[in-house]
Amino acid sequence: MLIDKTLRSLVIIGLCGGMIACWTSGSKASRNSDTAGAATQNPIESPTPEPKNSVSKPQSNNQNSEQSNKKMTEKNAFRANLPPGFSEPDDDAGRLLLREYGAVFVCRGGATPPTRVVFKDENEVTAFQNSLKSEKISLGGFTLELQSAAVAALKLAVNKAEKSGLRISPRGADSARRSYSQTVTLWASRVNPGLRYWSEKGRISKEEAERIRTLSPYEQVLEILALEKKEIFFAKDFSKSIIYSVAPPGTSQHLSMLALDVAEHDNARVRGILAKYGWFQTVVSDLPHFTYLGVSESELPSLGLKKVENGGRVFWVPDI
Repeated sequence: MLIDKTLRSLVIIGLCGGMIACWTSGSKASRNSDTAGAATQNPIESPTPEPKNSVSKPQSNNQNSEQSNKKMTEKNAFRANLPPGFSEPDDDAGRLLLREYGAVFVCRGGATPPTRVVFKDENEVTAFQNSLKSEKISLGGFTLELQSAAVAALKLAVNKAEKSGLRISPRGADSARRSYSQTVTLWASRVNPGLRYWSEKGRISKEEAERIRTLSPYEQVLEILALEKKEIFFAKDFSKSIIYSVAPPGTSQHLSMLALDVAEHDNARVRGILAKYGWFQTVVSDLPHFTYLGVSESELPSLGLKKVENGGRVFWVPDI
Protein backbone atom coordinates (compact mmCIF):
# COMPACT_ATOMS: atom_id res chain seq x y z
CA MET A 1 0.00 0.00 0.00
CA LEU A 2 1.34 3.45 -0.90
CA ILE A 3 1.88 6.07 1.80
CA ASP A 4 3.06 9.60 1.20
CA LYS A 5 6.77 9.77 2.01
CA THR A 6 6.45 12.74 4.37
CA LEU A 7 3.54 11.20 6.24
CA ARG A 8 5.05 7.72 6.28
CA SER A 9 7.80 8.62 8.74
CA LEU A 10 5.24 9.94 11.21
CA VAL A 11 3.14 6.81 10.77
CA ILE A 12 6.08 4.45 11.34
CA ILE A 13 7.43 6.36 14.37
CA GLY A 14 4.04 6.30 16.06
CA LEU A 15 3.38 2.75 14.94
CA CYS A 16 6.67 1.33 16.16
CA GLY A 17 6.29 2.89 19.59
CA GLY A 18 2.84 1.34 19.84
CA MET A 19 4.03 -2.03 18.57
CA ILE A 20 6.77 -2.16 21.21
CA ALA A 21 4.15 -1.54 23.87
CA CYS A 22 2.15 -4.45 22.49
CA TRP A 23 5.00 -6.88 23.03
CA THR A 24 5.95 -5.58 26.48
CA SER A 25 2.50 -5.25 28.03
CA GLY A 26 -0.54 -7.49 28.05
CA SER A 27 -4.09 -7.17 26.81
CA LYS A 28 -7.25 -6.72 28.80
CA ALA A 29 -8.32 -9.97 30.45
CA SER A 30 -11.38 -10.39 28.26
CA ARG A 31 -14.01 -8.32 26.53
CA ASN A 32 -16.64 -9.64 28.97
CA SER A 33 -14.99 -7.63 31.74
CA ASP A 34 -14.19 -4.66 29.52
CA THR A 35 -16.04 -1.39 29.93
CA ALA A 36 -18.31 -0.32 27.09
CA GLY A 37 -16.95 1.92 24.35
CA ALA A 38 -13.66 2.07 22.47
CA ALA A 39 -10.63 4.26 23.01
CA THR A 40 -10.30 7.24 20.72
CA GLN A 41 -8.32 6.28 17.63
CA ASN A 42 -5.95 8.42 15.61
CA PRO A 43 -6.70 7.84 11.90
CA ILE A 44 -3.02 8.27 11.01
CA GLU A 45 -2.18 5.05 12.85
CA SER A 46 -4.01 2.78 10.41
CA PRO A 47 -2.80 2.05 6.87
CA THR A 48 -6.29 0.99 5.79
CA PRO A 49 -7.62 3.56 3.31
CA GLU A 50 -10.96 5.12 4.09
CA PRO A 51 -13.78 4.51 1.56
CA LYS A 52 -14.56 7.42 -0.69
CA ASN A 53 -17.58 9.47 0.28
CA SER A 54 -20.09 10.36 -2.40
CA VAL A 55 -21.44 13.90 -2.71
CA SER A 56 -24.93 14.22 -1.24
CA LYS A 57 -27.52 16.93 -0.75
CA PRO A 58 -27.66 18.88 2.52
CA GLN A 59 -29.65 17.01 5.15
CA SER A 60 -31.82 18.11 8.02
CA ASN A 61 -30.74 17.93 11.65
CA ASN A 62 -33.00 14.92 12.17
CA GLN A 63 -31.46 13.12 9.22
CA ASN A 64 -27.96 13.92 10.47
CA SER A 65 -28.88 12.66 13.93
CA GLU A 66 -30.30 9.43 12.53
CA GLN A 67 -27.18 8.83 10.42
CA SER A 68 -24.94 9.60 13.39
CA ASN A 69 -26.81 7.09 15.55
CA LYS A 70 -26.62 4.50 12.77
CA LYS A 71 -22.85 4.95 12.43
CA MET A 72 -22.41 4.67 16.19
CA THR A 73 -24.47 1.46 16.23
CA GLU A 74 -22.37 0.00 13.40
CA LYS A 75 -19.13 0.82 15.24
CA ASN A 76 -20.43 -0.79 18.43
CA ALA A 77 -21.58 -3.81 16.41
CA PHE A 78 -18.05 -5.08 15.87
CA ARG A 79 -17.24 -5.35 19.55
CA ALA A 80 -20.69 -6.74 20.28
CA ASN A 81 -19.98 -9.59 17.86
CA LEU A 82 -16.54 -10.52 19.15
CA PRO A 83 -16.36 -14.05 20.61
CA PRO A 84 -16.91 -14.62 24.33
CA GLY A 85 -13.69 -14.28 26.32
CA PHE A 86 -12.01 -12.20 23.61
CA SER A 87 -8.90 -10.44 24.93
CA GLU A 88 -9.17 -6.98 23.49
CA PRO A 89 -5.83 -5.16 23.22
CA ASP A 90 -5.34 -2.00 25.24
CA ASP A 91 -2.29 -0.63 23.40
CA ASP A 92 -1.82 1.13 20.06
CA ALA A 93 -0.15 -1.82 18.37
CA GLY A 94 -2.80 -4.31 19.37
CA ARG A 95 -5.56 -1.96 18.26
CA LEU A 96 -3.83 -1.49 14.91
CA LEU A 97 -3.59 -5.26 14.41
CA LEU A 98 -7.25 -5.61 15.35
CA ARG A 99 -8.22 -3.02 12.75
CA GLU A 100 -6.02 -4.58 10.06
CA TYR A 101 -6.65 -8.30 10.61
CA GLY A 102 -9.73 -8.25 12.86
CA ALA A 103 -12.52 -9.28 10.47
CA VAL A 104 -11.82 -12.93 11.25
CA PHE A 105 -12.87 -12.43 14.87
CA VAL A 106 -16.54 -11.98 13.92
CA CYS A 107 -16.77 -15.00 11.60
CA ARG A 108 -19.97 -17.03 11.54
CA GLY A 109 -21.27 -20.00 9.53
CA GLY A 110 -19.94 -22.66 11.90
CA ALA A 111 -16.41 -21.22 12.03
CA THR A 112 -14.56 -20.71 15.31
CA PRO A 113 -12.59 -17.47 15.72
CA PRO A 114 -9.58 -17.06 18.00
CA THR A 115 -10.01 -15.08 21.19
CA ARG A 116 -6.74 -13.16 21.04
CA VAL A 117 -5.04 -10.86 18.54
CA VAL A 118 -1.54 -12.29 19.08
CA PHE A 119 -0.52 -15.89 19.75
CA LYS A 120 2.71 -15.67 21.72
CA ASP A 121 4.29 -19.00 20.76
CA GLU A 122 3.91 -22.38 19.07
CA ASN A 123 2.20 -23.91 22.11
CA GLU A 124 -0.63 -21.36 22.07
CA VAL A 125 -1.17 -21.81 18.33
CA THR A 126 -1.11 -25.61 18.54
CA ALA A 127 -3.56 -25.67 21.45
CA PHE A 128 -6.00 -23.48 19.52
CA GLN A 129 -5.70 -25.42 16.26
CA ASN A 130 -6.15 -28.74 18.05
CA SER A 131 -9.41 -27.48 19.54
CA LEU A 132 -10.93 -26.90 16.09
CA LYS A 133 -12.88 -29.16 13.78
CA SER A 134 -10.86 -29.15 10.57
CA GLU A 135 -10.65 -30.96 7.25
CA LYS A 136 -8.15 -31.36 4.46
CA ILE A 137 -8.87 -30.57 0.83
CA SER A 138 -6.87 -31.30 -2.32
CA LEU A 139 -6.84 -28.25 -4.53
CA GLY A 140 -4.59 -27.18 -7.37
CA GLY A 141 -2.08 -29.92 -6.65
CA PHE A 142 -1.79 -29.04 -2.95
CA THR A 143 -3.28 -30.57 0.17
CA LEU A 144 -4.62 -27.81 2.39
CA GLU A 145 -6.23 -27.79 5.82
CA LEU A 146 -8.94 -25.39 6.98
CA GLN A 147 -11.75 -25.37 9.49
CA SER A 148 -14.50 -27.75 8.35
CA ALA A 149 -17.05 -24.99 7.73
CA ALA A 150 -14.53 -23.13 5.56
CA VAL A 151 -13.75 -26.28 3.56
CA ALA A 152 -17.45 -26.94 2.90
CA ALA A 153 -17.96 -23.40 1.59
CA LEU A 154 -14.76 -23.53 -0.46
CA LYS A 155 -15.88 -26.76 -2.18
CA LEU A 156 -19.13 -25.08 -3.21
CA ALA A 157 -17.22 -22.10 -4.57
CA VAL A 158 -14.80 -24.32 -6.50
CA ASN A 159 -17.67 -26.27 -8.06
CA LYS A 160 -19.47 -23.06 -9.01
CA ALA A 161 -16.29 -21.69 -10.57
CA GLU A 162 -15.74 -24.86 -12.60
CA LYS A 163 -19.29 -24.72 -13.96
CA SER A 164 -18.57 -21.15 -15.02
CA GLY A 165 -15.35 -22.13 -16.78
CA LEU A 166 -13.21 -20.65 -14.02
CA ARG A 167 -10.67 -21.99 -11.58
CA ILE A 168 -10.05 -21.40 -7.88
CA SER A 169 -6.68 -22.63 -6.66
CA PRO A 170 -4.18 -21.86 -3.88
CA ARG A 171 -0.99 -19.90 -4.51
CA GLY A 172 1.10 -22.56 -2.79
CA ALA A 173 1.38 -25.22 -0.12
CA ASP A 174 1.19 -22.66 2.70
CA SER A 175 -1.94 -20.92 1.37
CA ALA A 176 -4.24 -22.19 4.13
CA ARG A 177 -3.32 -23.49 7.60
CA ARG A 178 0.02 -22.33 8.93
CA SER A 179 1.91 -23.14 12.06
CA TYR A 180 3.51 -20.56 14.29
CA SER A 181 6.91 -21.65 12.96
CA GLN A 182 5.77 -20.88 9.41
CA THR A 183 4.86 -17.33 10.39
CA VAL A 184 8.29 -17.08 11.98
CA THR A 185 9.87 -18.26 8.71
CA LEU A 186 8.01 -15.58 6.75
CA TRP A 187 9.10 -12.99 9.31
CA ALA A 188 12.72 -14.13 8.94
CA SER A 189 12.43 -13.85 5.15
CA ARG A 190 12.19 -10.09 5.65
CA VAL A 191 14.33 -9.65 8.76
CA ASN A 192 17.46 -11.51 7.65
CA PRO A 193 17.81 -9.81 4.23
CA GLY A 194 17.11 -6.49 5.95
CA LEU A 195 19.85 -7.02 8.51
CA ARG A 196 22.27 -7.86 5.73
CA TYR A 197 21.20 -4.88 3.60
CA TRP A 198 21.44 -2.30 6.37
CA SER A 199 24.72 -3.74 7.61
CA GLU A 200 26.20 -3.34 4.13
CA LYS A 201 24.84 0.22 4.02
CA GLY A 202 26.58 0.97 7.30
CA ARG A 203 23.38 1.83 9.17
CA ILE A 204 23.93 -0.98 11.67
CA SER A 205 27.11 -2.83 12.58
CA LYS A 206 27.72 -6.44 11.62
CA GLU A 207 27.89 -7.31 15.33
CA GLU A 208 24.51 -5.71 15.98
CA ALA A 209 22.98 -7.46 12.98
CA GLU A 210 24.25 -10.83 14.21
CA ARG A 211 22.97 -10.17 17.73
CA ILE A 212 19.47 -9.43 16.44
CA ARG A 213 19.57 -12.44 14.13
CA THR A 214 20.13 -14.80 17.08
CA LEU A 215 17.22 -13.43 19.16
CA SER A 216 13.90 -15.26 19.49
CA PRO A 217 11.12 -14.04 17.14
CA TYR A 218 9.33 -12.49 20.12
CA GLU A 219 12.44 -10.51 21.04
CA GLN A 220 13.20 -9.65 17.41
CA VAL A 221 9.92 -7.81 17.00
CA LEU A 222 11.02 -5.25 19.58
CA GLU A 223 14.43 -4.77 17.99
CA ILE A 224 13.19 -4.52 14.40
CA LEU A 225 10.51 -1.99 15.26
CA ALA A 226 13.03 0.07 17.23
CA LEU A 227 15.25 0.19 14.12
CA GLU A 228 12.29 1.21 11.98
CA LYS A 229 11.84 4.27 14.20
CA LYS A 230 15.18 5.31 12.71
CA GLU A 231 13.82 4.67 9.19
CA ILE A 232 15.75 1.42 8.89
CA PHE A 233 12.87 -0.44 7.27
CA PHE A 234 12.45 -4.18 6.77
CA ALA A 235 9.76 -4.59 4.12
CA LYS A 236 10.90 -6.45 1.02
CA ASP A 237 12.03 -3.26 -0.75
CA PHE A 238 13.42 -1.69 2.49
CA SER A 239 11.27 1.42 1.93
CA LYS A 240 8.51 0.86 4.51
CA SER A 241 7.65 -0.99 7.71
CA ILE A 242 7.84 -4.76 7.81
CA ILE A 243 4.17 -4.98 8.81
CA TYR A 244 3.21 -3.87 5.30
CA SER A 245 5.03 -6.94 4.01
CA VAL A 246 4.43 -9.74 6.54
CA ALA A 247 2.45 -10.12 9.74
CA PRO A 248 4.43 -10.27 12.99
CA PRO A 249 4.74 -13.84 14.32
CA GLY A 250 1.52 -15.07 15.89
CA THR A 251 -0.85 -12.58 14.23
CA SER A 252 -1.65 -14.19 10.86
CA GLN A 253 -5.24 -15.19 10.05
CA HIS A 254 -3.82 -18.40 8.60
CA LEU A 255 -3.19 -19.61 12.16
CA SER A 256 -6.98 -19.73 12.62
CA MET A 257 -7.39 -21.92 9.52
CA LEU A 258 -9.89 -19.44 8.10
CA ALA A 259 -7.69 -17.80 5.46
CA LEU A 260 -6.79 -18.82 1.93
CA ASP A 261 -4.36 -17.23 -0.54
CA VAL A 262 -5.97 -17.56 -3.97
CA ALA A 263 -3.95 -17.66 -7.19
CA GLU A 264 -6.79 -16.21 -9.28
CA HIS A 265 -7.41 -13.25 -6.98
CA ASP A 266 -7.14 -10.77 -9.88
CA ASN A 267 -10.28 -12.19 -11.51
CA ALA A 268 -13.35 -10.22 -10.40
CA ARG A 269 -15.65 -13.14 -11.25
CA VAL A 270 -13.65 -15.44 -8.98
CA ARG A 271 -13.85 -12.88 -6.18
CA GLY A 272 -17.60 -12.69 -6.70
CA ILE A 273 -18.03 -16.46 -6.47
CA LEU A 274 -15.94 -16.67 -3.32
CA ALA A 275 -18.01 -13.87 -1.76
CA LYS A 276 -21.22 -15.73 -2.61
CA TYR A 277 -20.00 -18.58 -0.41
CA GLY A 278 -18.77 -16.51 2.51
CA TRP A 279 -15.16 -15.85 1.48
CA PHE A 280 -14.16 -12.17 1.46
CA GLN A 281 -11.06 -10.03 1.13
CA THR A 282 -10.36 -8.52 4.57
CA VAL A 283 -6.72 -7.35 4.50
CA VAL A 284 -6.22 -4.37 2.20
CA SER A 285 -2.45 -4.83 1.94
CA ASP A 286 -2.72 -8.55 1.00
CA LEU A 287 -4.46 -8.97 -2.36
CA PRO A 288 -4.42 -12.80 -2.69
CA HIS A 289 -5.79 -13.20 0.86
CA PHE A 290 -9.41 -14.27 1.47
CA THR A 291 -11.06 -14.86 4.84
CA TYR A 292 -13.97 -17.18 5.55
CA LEU A 293 -16.62 -15.14 7.37
CA GLY A 294 -19.53 -17.50 6.77
CA VAL A 295 -22.28 -14.98 5.98
CA SER A 296 -23.67 -13.18 2.95
CA GLU A 297 -22.23 -9.81 2.00
CA SER A 298 -25.43 -8.06 3.07
CA GLU A 299 -24.93 -9.32 6.64
CA LEU A 300 -21.38 -8.03 7.08
CA PRO A 301 -22.32 -4.50 8.26
CA SER A 302 -24.41 -6.00 11.07
CA LEU A 303 -21.24 -7.76 12.29
CA GLY A 304 -19.50 -4.40 12.55
CA LEU A 305 -17.54 -4.60 9.31
CA LYS A 306 -17.30 -1.74 6.83
CA LYS A 307 -16.81 -1.80 3.09
CA VAL A 308 -13.56 -0.35 1.80
CA GLU A 309 -12.95 0.00 -1.94
CA ASN A 310 -9.34 0.05 -3.07
CA GLY A 311 -7.87 -0.61 -6.50
CA GLY A 312 -11.20 -1.76 -7.89
CA ARG A 313 -11.64 -4.34 -5.13
CA VAL A 314 -13.92 -4.56 -2.13
CA PHE A 315 -12.51 -5.29 1.32
CA TRP A 316 -14.42 -5.77 4.56
CA VAL A 317 -12.63 -4.49 7.65
CA PRO A 318 -13.59 -3.77 11.27
CA ASP A 319 -15.57 -0.55 11.65
CA ILE A 320 -13.70 0.65 14.73
